[in-house]
Amino acid sequence: MRKLFVYIILISTVLSAFATKLLFWVAPNALQEAFWKSIVAEYKNVRPDVEIAVEVIPAAASSEEAILTALAAGRAPDFSENIFIGFAAQLADIGAISSFDEFGQDFWKLIEARNMKRIIESWKINGKYYVFPIYSNPMLFWWRGDLLKELGYDRPPRTYSEIYGISKKFTIPNERYGAQIIAGRNWWDRWFDFIMYYYASSNGKQYIDTARRRAVYNDDHGVKVATFIYEMFKNNYTAVDLGSNPFYMGKILGKVTGPWEINWALETFPKVMEHVWVSPPPVPDDFPKDAPIYTFADTKGLVIYSHSKNKKAVFEFISWVFSRVESDKKWIEITRMPPAREDLGTNPAFEEYMKDKFFKAYAQAVGYAVPPAPIDKTIDVQMTMTNHLIEPLMYLKSDVKSAIDKSIREVNKILF
Repeated sequence: MRKLFVYIILISTVLSAFATKLLFWVAPNALQEAFWKSIVAEYKNVRPDVEIAVEVIPAAASSEEAILTALAAGRAPDFSENIFIGFAAQLADIGAISSFDEFGQDFWKLIEARNMKRIIESWKINGKYYVFPIYSNPMLFWWRGDLLKELGYDRPPRTYSEIYGISKKFTIPNERYGAQIIAGRNWWDRWFDFIMYYYASSNGKQYIDTARRRAVYNDDHGVKVATFIYEMFKNNYTAVDLGSNPFYMGKILGKVTGPWEINWALETFPKVMEHVWVSPPPVPDDFPKDAPIYTFADTKGLVIYSHSKNKKAVFEFISWVFSRVESDKKWIEITRMPPAREDLGTNPAFEEYMKDKFFKAYAQAVGYAVPPAPIDKTIDVQMTMTNHLIEPLMYLKSDVKSAIDKSIREVNKILF
């Protein structure tokens, strides 16, 4: 028995010595880290010859900064998640990540198995696929159904005029307002206000023409969105400072929210959540009545770094994970975020999760959720949009046309 034990130890040592070793960086999010560690433990039983070390992306001002620093220092992992398309475009531009196209039909078999043919097209960068989307968080509006009922409404507002109407009835300046319309002044906040509204108005049209590297939101859709923002501030239907937790405190009727807030809100404000209505972003008054409404997708994916000597092993792991519906079910159970797949509302495997009205609303919106423009200057572009478009509208320092024209000129200086 002792000899057998020694023999097993020796075999394990030999296998470990010759095992393929991979380093995988995951998002600085406890739930996502828990998911990946569980998945990697499962994979170890399938492929004991592959050792995957799961590490959280090192602390820095942002995940992007941490990854760029690691690349410069030659300490980057074999693959990582938490990549948005703008950052992927930047990484692709400097040759830091590999294209999934090199895996040929195996890549497309994976896309078909996960039912994400339409979704993957939104992730194309310069004609190639550098990112495998993991999740898609559509941005939706939450409304205080209890307060709207008191005002005489039996459904959430859909159009700009309807929001003006409920705001006029509810607003008391310096006390309460119709809705939170602007997410904030950070560059990423543009995803959750102007860009989201633009997608809704335009049926998912991109605000940047990536082929020509030109901003195109100075069209009719952009004018309507900017006018909506301007009118909300002009009429005091919203404000720059709305206080702490204004939605839950009854200080506003509505706000844009991602699915990551669901569990926290249910635990922290259970009574309020009993009365919340969920709807797509508002649209212009002339928007077709029965047409689906597109929205922004806070969506992240996984990339393989060009320097990795084990790209095939990485892809085999990715394929094993995402070709199994069980993996996406576990993802939902742990993170409560919708996987980036188009059959969430129709696949019987996910039927149990549709009993949750909040998850169901987000899952049904995944097919109409559009990621950011695939440009390598995302941060600079959106800071410029903040400075020359959003803030002038918020503070009523410019008319709509002047603000749009100015921001277009400044954005195009960055892109060109």
